[in-house]
Amino acid sequence: MDIAGKNILVVGLARSGAAAAEFLAAHGARVTVNDAKPENELKDAAALRAKGIEIVAGSHPDELFEKSDLVVVSPGVPLGLEPFQKARAAGVPVIGEVELAARFLRGRLIGITGSNGKTTTTTLTGELLKRAGLPAQVGGNIGTPLISLVETSRDDGFTVIELSSFQLEAVDQLHLFVSVIINITPDHLDRYDSMEGYVAAKANVFRNQTANDFAVLNADDERVAQMNSLTAAQVIRFSRKRELDDGIFLRGAEIVHRQAGKDRGLITRDEIILRGDHNLENVMSALATGIACGASPDSMRAGVSDFKGVEHRLEFVAEINGVKFYNDSKATNVDAAIKCIEAFDGGVNVILGGKDKGGDYSPLAPLVSARCSNVILIGAAADKIAAALENTRPMRRASTMQEAVEIGLRLSRPGEIVLLAPACASFDMFENYEHRGRVFKEAVNRLAGAEN
Repeated sequence: MDIAGKNILVVGLARSGAAAAEFLAAHGARVTVNDAKPENELKDAAALRAKGIEIVAGSHPDELFEKSDLVVVSPGVPLGLEPFQKARAAGVPVIGEVELAARFLRGRLIGITGSNGKTTTTTLTGELLKRAGLPAQVGGNIGTPLISLVETSRDDGFTVIELSSFQLEAVDQLHLFVSVIINITPDHLDRYDSMEGYVAAKANVFRNQTANDFAVLNADDERVAQMNSLTAAQVIRFSRKRELDDGIFLRGAEIVHRQAGKDRGLITRDEIILRGDHNLENVMSALATGIACGASPDSMRAGVSDFKGVEHRLEFVAEINGVKFYNDSKATNVDAAIKCIEAFDGGVNVILGGKDKGGDYSPLAPLVSARCSNVILIGAAADKIAAALENTRPMRRASTMQEAVEIGLRLSRPGEIVLLAPACASFDMFENYEHRGRVFKEAVNRLAGAEN
């Protein structure tokens, strides 16, 4: 992709937007960054301006879009905005940061998406490939902008990418050697008009795949299973609930790979540190990807058995007076919260709430009744959640995370759990889910110190 001397507009000055702007400028483009926020709220603005990058903040001027040679969009910016439509009408290409990076990355790309489990699966996949001696790097929605990995990519290596639906909206030529869809459940319905739009965005992982590529699909998820016909790639299915004629499945306590009628045991449940049935699916996804990339089963068994998980995903924080605290701030939708609660047999005092994403909280009700002792509500969605969980378990309100943690400890009996599984976005009270998780852990550790 020839970018030297081109007028390129980057829209959205979040982490990936800033990284894209710096990359483009370093490769000779004339770069302008545009964000609807005022410049005093853009923390990277001064540093970018010092590198010769123009900043236009506070609005989206039409002429800025129409005079550009290329528009690069950060994933948090909706592609349906009118200026993007005018840019396309003027013949200006509009792509995302992931698509930009894909034009420059060397080696083979692995794209992992799903409503839940992306970060755990992406991190574990990277670890399994490295354990097998394969050159691998990890980025995308997981935290490191994909464009930042271009310089470290290599022809004989793999880049493992966590892909959100927002990122997948703006892909065109992205070609994945392995595409992975872990699951699809209702999410981001505040951005999409319907589930169909959300599912269509996820299906973009199959775009440009050929018969020499692989697609890893969850056979237990109805929406994902139906996508079998959407890819030209070789499909590797996985199932936690039944044996498959071909693929990866759970038989008793063992994860088995069946290929051409031959079975091979990969690992047992007892060897996996991660809690919960949903993490079995994440492990299966990573194992299937490793097999597609040529990783040895023995090295993957060792890699999975050593993997302790990632921050903010069912992360053990501390035990106070016999009460264990777990942080799953990444549970930003209802299905993710359900999976977290299901990881425990009972005695869960769950902290729910945050910014509503247009989801239905009523599917939580049966599980809250069965496995929770109390519900602690925080954030803007508290009233909506309370209405959905009426007549399930006692509910308390907290105005801060510190208060929620204190209420959780006060209500819990020894042997019980306090679980942060918000089922909501974080932006009403926090910068992002990581910030929310850190505040929760700080509150727990502060309380642990006070109790000692």
